[in-house]
Amino acid sequence: MSEPVSRREFMNLLGATFGTGALIRLGSALSLMPAAAAVSAPVFAAPAPGKGRVAILGAGISGLTVAWELTKAGYECTVLEASNRAGGRILTVRSGDTVDEIGNRQVCEWDNEPHMYFNAGAARIPSTHRNLLHYCKELGVELEVFINESKTAYVQDDAILGGKPIRNGDLSTNVRGFLAELFAKSFTQAQLNEPFSEAESEIIMRLIRTFGDLDEDRLYKGSSRAGYASGGFLDHGVLKEMIAFKDVMKTRYLGTMLTANEGETGPLLMQPVGGMDMIIKGFTRALGDKVIYQAQVAGMQIKDDGVDVAFDHNSKRETLSVDYCFNCIPAHLMTGIPHNFPTDYLHAMKYIRRGEAYKAAFQAKERFWEKDEIYGGISWVNAPIGQIWYPSHGIHKAKGVILAAYNFGGGMHFTKMQQAERVEALLAQGEKLHPDYRQLVEKPITIAWHRINHMLGCSARWQRSPGGWTHEEEALFDTLQQPVNGRHYFIGDQVSYHGAWQESAILSAHWALNDLNQRLRAESGA
Repeated sequence: MSEPVSRREFMNLLGATFGTGALIRLGSALSLMPAAAAVSAPVFAAPAPGKGRVAILGAGISGLTVAWELTKAGYECTVLEASNRAGGRILTVRSGDTVDEIGNRQVCEWDNEPHMYFNAGAARIPSTHRNLLHYCKELGVELEVFINESKTAYVQDDAILGGKPIRNGDLSTNVRGFLAELFAKSFTQAQLNEPFSEAESEIIMRLIRTFGDLDEDRLYKGSSRAGYASGGFLDHGVLKEMIAFKDVMKTRYLGTMLTANEGETGPLLMQPVGGMDMIIKGFTRALGDKVIYQAQVAGMQIKDDGVDVAFDHNSKRETLSVDYCFNCIPAHLMTGIPHNFPTDYLHAMKYIRRGEAYKAAFQAKERFWEKDEIYGGISWVNAPIGQIWYPSHGIHKAKGVILAAYNFGGGMHFTKMQQAERVEALLAQGEKLHPDYRQLVEKPITIAWHRINHMLGCSARWQRSPGGWTHEEEALFDTLQQPVNGRHYFIGDQVSYHGAWQESAILSAHWALNDLNQRLRAESGA
């Protein structure tokens, strides 16, 4: 007799098979999982007389967060930014903008229209990222819905159906149906009744049947969720032909269609109206002349009573002496700047790797995807471009900007190419989805983050093992999170367990601010 399935084993199996969305739904139904807690912005104490000078190195969103919170509290803040813009990896490209990629300088020649832009870095805001949304509200940044998934978008893989693109809804519906049928057959009634009550067993089986749209015999025979081959409005709909499971199993997108909108992309997603850098502009408007551009840090000395920062600005070496320093310069760049960091601190900085990311975009001569019933969302391609994104904004305008590639894990494939090679690859791989692609798009912009000046990489990468964080990595992280002499703090997603998101960078800034606030209160006896 087989062993009964425990609750923990069943939850793990459900999460691995159906994704975290199903896991959360069932966990809530069985009262097994708690809800997430809200996090609020820090409340900071006013500075002591003569102790309120602060240097913020880098105008990424973590640095701007610190500058804004401390400015509101009465501190004298100076933000030193090496480039001619704020935002770091929050980069929006519009007509006339220059892409500062080393060895591949580009000038955007798109039509100068408000909806014609490309978020080359951060592009989505989950509704669960409360701190980022808090600043959008506080700074007057208008938001709109970002459509992350469209069931009318495509999945293309040369391994199945001769490379013919399949609608997202067709593939995902068939995958869910086949998996649910297998799952339903894998448990006997006795096995279900042993670890669960009769009522709980009914909940589980109802979830499985609903998930896969199974019939009364627990078999999958197609579903209207994929749409109809014909009819469905004024007459009875005729279901589309099922995709054979043996064909579905040949694609690497078998699980992607079930989990692409789980985790961070599971909640409602938003974007600022007009581009992600509207958030950065909100901060810089509020901070005014506190941000100094083209001010490249040239050295740092941390003392017992403060920090001295040397920087080059307008062909002149200057020194800024402050009480506290918050540093969001990418760690791999900071290690090359003269400093007096402790050995263990420097070792932690050098451990961090930078993610490989590549994005590209075209101006579309017409919004051809809308003629194909696609309004926003992502098409997946089993090729180096990875994804094509259709804009959620500018619906029914004459033209639009289409994201032509997003390769987050293997961006060096394109990074090593010349611009002409990149563009030809974008066109050839885009044609796998849209046969007339080459004639429909123009004026390419490519972003290889490992070659973007002052960044030389994407988000921070601590974890080197697929099995999770090691004790050594956790110790290194803790070392870098703690301030040096209580005066210097590293911030940004490089001091977060969950990199790549703006919320992570903001929370790192909040952690540092709260830590300093507690130290100051302890010193004052408050």
